Amino acid sequence: MKTYTSRLFTTALMTLSCVSFSAFAPFANADDWLQFRGSETNGIATGPALPGSLDNLSWTVDLEGRGCSSPVIVGDRVFVTSSAGHRQNRLLVTCLDAASGETVWERAFWATGRTICHEKMSVATPTPASDGKRIFAFYSSNDVACLDLDGNLLWYRGLTFDFPNVSNSLGMSSSLVVAGDTLVCMAENDTQSRTFGLNVEDGLTRWQLDRPRNANWTSPILWPGDEAQVLLQSSKGVTAISAKTGETAWEYEDGAATIPSLTASEGVAYVPSHGITAIRPGRSDPEVPEIVWQAAQLRPGTASPIVKEGRAYVINNAGVLSCASVEEGKRLWQCRLEGKFSASPIISGNQLYCVNEAGVAQVVQLGEESGEVVSTRDLGETVLATPSAANGAVYFRSDKHLWKID
Repeated sequence: MKTYTSRLFTTALMTLSCVSFSAFAPFANADDWLQFRGSETNGIATGPALPGSLDNLSWTVDLEGRGCSSPVIVGDRVFVTSSAGHRQNRLLVTCLDAASGETVWERAFWATGRTICHEKMSVATPTPASDGKRIFAFYSSNDVACLDLDGNLLWYRGLTFDFPNVSNSLGMSSSLVVAGDTLVCMAENDTQSRTFGLNVEDGLTRWQLDRPRNANWTSPILWPGDEAQVLLQSSKGVTAISAKTGETAWEYEDGAATIPSLTASEGVAYVPSHGITAIRPGRSDPEVPEIVWQAAQLRPGTASPIVKEGRAYVINNAGVLSCASVEEGKRLWQCRLEGKFSASPIISGNQLYCVNEAGVAQVVQLGEESGEVVSTRDLGETVLATPSAANGAVYFRSDKHLWKID
């Protein structure tokens, strides 16, 4: 494995192109947005409240190529992945200054795996991740690149070299998650379905799991309060694993969706299964999860559910936002949003931020008895990426542009 990884590392260096404008290292902080749906993978923005109005556009920058991935924010820098070229086989990582939107550096790699995907998606659909010191970029071609925050390549893995059939014709979209010193990478499909645990230091495989042979576009999440445990969702259900070893801690086997991802809060996982199913590790037998409740009326569309302060929020295929109690799954109110959603919502304070496929961003005031859309902004382009947020600003991304609103 070491020899093989070294060969890929050398190849990646030979195919690397770069544009660099700064060598100053950024400063990371607790309010960073380090991976898909935030540092805790729950969609909750910490730190300064996000703006209640979407009127104040700080900057807009042009992006090369295509991308459905969300930006990640580390200190004073924003990182975005894209795929360019007729075959989307040129893989990009772009670093921007958060204050000005100016490019700090850009790196490009050639894809080593398949770049075939549905026209709606792109090869840069998985969201990158960071441990505060490194950036890990993952693509539908099953290429994983690790760079430091100044853009220096640390290691590169082409997982398709090890497993040629780890792909599907619609494209892969599962995002990465960093759990301690392990990078969890889901590459699940109809043939060679795998999930990998890679060492963040060198990209070597710590463990690999055979997974259900069904196309899967969900992303792993961190189990709250225990960064050593990660939840994997598939058509079979949910598996809790040790990030260090890949060993199974417990498993829910009653099926789950393969597009919207679960979320977790205060020891309970809210799974897109039979609507929404709330589960937690069993009290008498920790290896067998307990079903807290099931709510068939809370059926998410493409957007993942989100939970905050005793309330679960779900957007269905019709663009209706439902609010339910986390105690028994009872629906408390509904709010009609504009459009159809692929992007998942995020929450700051008592406001929910979402953007529909037509590019209409919306802010919803979350009340005890109702929800109300209080601000909208038409970005004028198709938006499939989930918003990101840090330091009082929210970021929206399309193929062509990245917007910062603060």
